[in-house]
Amino acid sequence: MATSIRDIYITGLQNAHALEAQAIQLCTRQVERLENYPEMRERLREHAEESRRQQQRIDEILNTLGSSPSTLKDIGTSISGNLAAVMHAVMQDEVIKNTFANYAFEHFEIASYRALIEMADAAGDASAPRLLNQSLDEELRMAQWIEQNLSPTVRRYMELESAGMKSGV
Repeated sequence: MATSIRDIYITGLQNAHALEAQAIQLCTRQVERLENYPEMRERLREHAEESRRQQQRIDEILNTLGSSPSTLKDIGTSISGNLAAVMHAVMQDEVIKNTFANYAFEHFEIASYRALIEMADAAGDASAPRLLNQSLDEELRMAQWIEQNLSPTVRRYMELESAGMKSGV
């Protein structure tokens, strides 16, 4: 049985909504633990809010299509986001591991939004690309911020660690 382009698109939107649920959990858990990286804490707090707005945009698109998010997917990815944050929390270099994971995660989201824009076009949804591009731009800015702050984060971590201070978070 063939799946319609519209159904593929709706599944993609539901997956992206769940991905944002995961992003919110990742950012929130990291913000709770960051002490020695105030700029990172603030940027992650801001990005959690951006992710909430991104979910709202996806809700709006899904509503327009007569659909809704998948609660099961949202719950599953939220748990996954919490687990990922907990796994890094036990590492001495938690802040470095989180930075690498965040950079990779942002690029996953970037690819997801680019794919959704293609799906919207194929499904004939002319109104969604404006909203999807807003979210894509936010993800691109976050990835750029992480990239620009990778070196300062690594240096700060090494300074704290070599001084015998709490360095991970």
